[in-house]
Amino acid sequence: MYKVGLTGGIGAGKSIVSDFFKQLIVPVIDADEIAHALVAPKQIALKHICAGFGENILTVDGALDRSKLREIIFNDPKKKSLLEHIMHPLIYAEIDAQVNRLQAPYVIIAIPLLIETKMQALVNHILIVDCPIEMQVDRVKSRDKLNSMQITAIINSQVSRAERLKQADSIIDNTQSLANVEQQVHSLHAQFLKQIL
Repeated sequence: MYKVGLTGGIGAGKSIVSDFFKQLIVPVIDADEIAHALVAPKQIALKHICAGFGENILTVDGALDRSKLREIIFNDPKKKSLLEHIMHPLIYAEIDAQVNRLQAPYVIIAIPLLIETKMQALVNHILIVDCPIEMQVDRVKSRDKLNSMQITAIINSQVSRAERLKQADSIIDNTQSLANVEQQVHSLHAQFLKQIL
């Protein structure tokens, strides 16, 4: 199956693009959704995270304290590497399992850190959702409970915009209207089908 890796910086608009592909009945596999499921209480990934980070990484009801984990991994590169070592093999195994169950001309695999984790070989085509950093910061501020400093730290932990764009086979410009983004998605959908069929 032809695999399109959808990526982009935080707040670039990956979810919007995924939703437009879903409206075209294109299957979308979301690495973030898989990661959330893997760290649910009693799941194996959560057990490994507790072993590596300690039980104080849990909330009182036994769920992963995401804000505490985020703070730890942004301040400690070794802990970030440990988390990636735990999560990435599990995430990619689940992506592979989901792809193998599909029957479609192509699939969108939304992987926010596709380039950072050097997983480009997982996909046939890299699709980048792009917008300027200022727009990313504004969007994340309005969406999440993060301040400018936290958002900037996240952006700085990702590959640069220039490096990301160099890796792209296709780019969706998300600086204009939703209708414009939808039009770009429709064009790419037609291009993928023409290329595959």
